[in-house]
Amino acid sequence: MPKMKTHKGVKKRFRATANKKIKHRRAGTSHLNSRMTQKRKRNLRGTGVLLKPDTSRLLEALAGNSY
Repeated sequence: MPKMKTHKGVKKRFRATANKKIKHRRAGTSHLNSRMTQKRKRNLRGTGVLLKPDTSRLLEALAGNSY
């Protein structure tokens, strides 16, 4: 059976930590921010951690990477 390839779209959007948690950029921060409150913009900063049910699928998609 051939090697499993890394899904390039997932590779660009997500990163796995050493403890196999998945970090991602929060949605809704690229444009149309002037209507948002300062509190909402502040809370969207930084990276978020993906919830447990989605992690196994994404780790499979990142299988070509070493995490």
